[in-house]
Amino acid sequence: MISLAIYNLGIRLYYFFIYLASFFSEKAEKWIKGRRETFSSLGNYIVSAHGKKVWIHCASLGEFEQVRPLIEKIKKQHPGHILILTFFSPSGYEVRKNYDGVDFVCYLPIDKLYNVRKFIRMVKPSLVIWVKYEYWYNYLDELHSRNIPIVLISSVFRPDQIFFKRYGSLHRKMLGFFSQIFVQNKESQELLRTLQIESKIVTDTRFDSVYNVQSRRKPMANVESFKGAKKILIAGSTWNKDADIICELINNDPFDGQFKYIIVPHDVSRKNIDYLIKRIQKKKVLLSRFTVDNADKFEVAIVNTIGILSSLYYYGDIAYIGGGFDASVHNILEPAAYGMPVIFGPHYHKSEEAKTMLAQTDWHAAYTVKNYTQLVASIRSLLDNNEQNLLIGSMRSKEYVLTNTGGTEKIYSYLVEKELI
Repeated sequence: MISLAIYNLGIRLYYFFIYLASFFSEKAEKWIKGRRETFSSLGNYIVSAHGKKVWIHCASLGEFEQVRPLIEKIKKQHPGHILILTFFSPSGYEVRKNYDGVDFVCYLPIDKLYNVRKFIRMVKPSLVIWVKYEYWYNYLDELHSRNIPIVLISSVFRPDQIFFKRYGSLHRKMLGFFSQIFVQNKESQELLRTLQIESKIVTDTRFDSVYNVQSRRKPMANVESFKGAKKILIAGSTWNKDADIICELINNDPFDGQFKYIIVPHDVSRKNIDYLIKRIQKKKVLLSRFTVDNADKFEVAIVNTIGILSSLYYYGDIAYIGGGFDASVHNILEPAAYGMPVIFGPHYHKSEEAKTMLAQTDWHAAYTVKNYTQLVASIRSLLDNNEQNLLIGSMRSKEYVLTNTGGTEKIYSYLVEKELI
């Protein structure tokens, strides 16, 4: 009871501080305003929604991409089902609020008991699917008490998480609310067994997602013109520390003009775009401003729009993935699916695919770097032997993604077998 009281107080304080931040932060403002509209928009929709309702919750955009192939499988096999998709973060909601693979998209109301009961009462889900993480006690407790099955997919557990700490009793209780937990690896399964919780190992559904995304890519004639006969290094989801070494690479040009560069900041705000513009000394242009006719005149393209990174990877030869100098490297599977060797910073240990690809040194599929010098050395390694390492890295990256597909089908089969869908 004390742990729950502290948790509920923490939720209220979290909301309060986000509310204060909304006066200064555009992202926080969207977080607050979006939630104010959830119940009214849901109420307008739900009165005319007839069919079995499946609620899917994602923290943000990355988790959405994990569950996307499962969403599309359910919608194809059960077109009469009503699929409701919720996001916690604006970075997920703002990009996918118009996603037509589901019937309704909204923010998840803050985890206060009044909100929880109202949301569940309105939605009346027969099945709930949560993706990877985000454990909201009041939602899970209320769903469990109503005997509504909750399935957790693509989850990963590590010894340093709160579930395995002496003070983690409330979070351990949350795990017991799930009807089924699908984990990505044996380590996660063994950790859960120390808590007497059984799980099933299924490969990360992101493999299915990134493999399928190639069929949805948008042809970009201006990027093709920009590339010409040169190689392209795409720096995706970069933060400032990533941008610093990429800009140094561009300005020094240690490869004598073999490469052109595309930089895609994780946050495409004006502040971050300006950060790049000031540091890049080569001829540069915002992607939104170049055309088929003028694209070949530039050496660097800076992307100032969202939602096109996966399409851009089709034109790349080597990918640098951001986040590895901050909390953790971002999605390396998307470029790998296109047959791109990937390079990233030193903080990659939360990424199963990064650890796996790095361990296979003869693959030449992944490199981790701590500074500019190591970045140059990694690229040189790929260009060695008349670019044979680049060819091998490309082949191995694509092969790694292909051999790990199939997780979606296994999860869907479980849902059918247990008559949850």
